[in-house]
Amino acid sequence: MSDRSRTLRSSRDLIAAGLLDAARAAEIDAVAARYAVAITPEMATLMNAGDVANDPIAAQFLPDARELAQAPEERADPIDDEAHSPVKGIVHRYRDRVLLKPLSVCPVYCRFCFRREMVGPGRDGALSESELEAALSYIRAHEEIWEVILSGGDPFLLSPERAARLTRQLADIPHVKILRWHTRVPVVAPERVTEEFAKALQTDGAACWVALHANHPRELTVAARAALSRLARAGASLVSQTVLLRGVNDDVETLEALMRGFVEAGVKPYYLHHPDLAPGTSHFRLSVEEGRELTDALKARASGLCQPVYVLDAPGGANKARLSESEAEQLGGEWRVRAADGRMIAYPPRDEPDAD
Repeated sequence: MSDRSRTLRSSRDLIAAGLLDAARAAEIDAVAARYAVAITPEMATLMNAGDVANDPIAAQFLPDARELAQAPEERADPIDDEAHSPVKGIVHRYRDRVLLKPLSVCPVYCRFCFRREMVGPGRDGALSESELEAALSYIRAHEEIWEVILSGGDPFLLSPERAARLTRQLADIPHVKILRWHTRVPVVAPERVTEEFAKALQTDGAACWVALHANHPRELTVAARAALSRLARAGASLVSQTVLLRGVNDDVETLEALMRGFVEAGVKPYYLHHPDLAPGTSHFRLSVEEGRELTDALKARASGLCQPVYVLDAPGGANKARLSESEAEQLGGEWRVRAADGRMIAYPPRDEPDAD
């Protein structure tokens, strides 16, 4: 009988859970020696053990020997976090917001993670008290910082007490008005999102936003929706982040179901990320042309509420570039806008002669 009742971290665990053939143990151990592995019971039970090779949940979390093949364009720090890190735990890439990484562990480890060289057991772990104070001091000293984005690692692994304290410390900084928590926990470990934890994210002085990372509609389970509801009832505003991944969500039907699922759960689709150039992830990447075709097809099928912004984090950490094709262009003194059927329509519309 398979055992998926605890977090799976090794080839032995995966074999016991019925998710790995014993003959592949050595190749999976080689991957696990380089990149962290963790699969929560919630995700393990969603996987189709009879067809893991084609299962979109398994593709995201099961180690794959292809991860050990690094393409020439791939890099350990694909969006140059380190170059924009003035103090440990801080990434300051954009003028009015910073990333704060209080810890470097996650409940699951995505096989396409762009920080895969920086997260996991044995990495830097949580910021020490002195390191956290240095990070907070940096934020206090930069009055242009309006928003703090908590990431990592997954900040929802903080205890309710630590989350509440960090929330208060940040909200006490006069110029910080927005706290945005980036997390996978409501999907992969929804039991951690207790009423106590949800309330810990709320305080006077700063609005709470939660950005949920999910990539396939099957991730939006009954338990996940209940966790999201607890966050919303406590006062959090919810948005989504999705990575466009070959073999996971690279067809319009899946994308449409995912985006509709987000909206039905009270989560506004925010970003659809083109995969970053992280080491050993080339098997996940689509071309930009394929991504554009998918997002154009999504626009033709689903409500405006269901439309995320298709973006690429530019190598070098310059910015997030919007990849969707332009829907407006100027020719001479005339603007043209793209209709749903692809036609370009003059704006303002040209005067047409009245019919006789």
